[in-house]
Amino acid sequence: MLLRLKQAGLRPTRQRVALASLMFNGEDRHLTAEQLLREAQEASVRVSLATVYNALNQFAEAGLLREVVIEPGQSYFDTNIEDHHHFYVADTGEFYDIPVGAVSLGNCPPPPDGMSISRIEVIIRLEPAGKA
Repeated sequence: MLLRLKQAGLRPTRQRVALASLMFNGEDRHLTAEQLLREAQEASVRVSLATVYNALNQFAEAGLLREVVIEPGQSYFDTNIEDHHHFYVADTGEFYDIPVGAVSLGNCPPPPDGMSISRIEVIIRLEPAGKA
């Protein structure tokens, strides 16, 4: 984990190393800062919520994570940085990856003058069948 942080240009502090070890445990994950804080507390890592947010934002800026914004004030951090889309279950907060090839986009509107499209992210919100 030390090398991964150094290669990303981040100083491997004790807290960053501990949080990265929890976050990057070998499988792709979607976590909120609050979920990572709970995991850190369960692993006896002494860290504040502000430090968790700072580390997650630094990991995202360094290209180690992708931040997926569900709505203002609600973000998930995704360890899978490859292009892909998501299913999101609002009732449970569950996230599922959708391979990018599984979503077909028809017409994409042209961006405003002076802008270019850097990435398209699709989040399909799910709810239990029969829920009105």
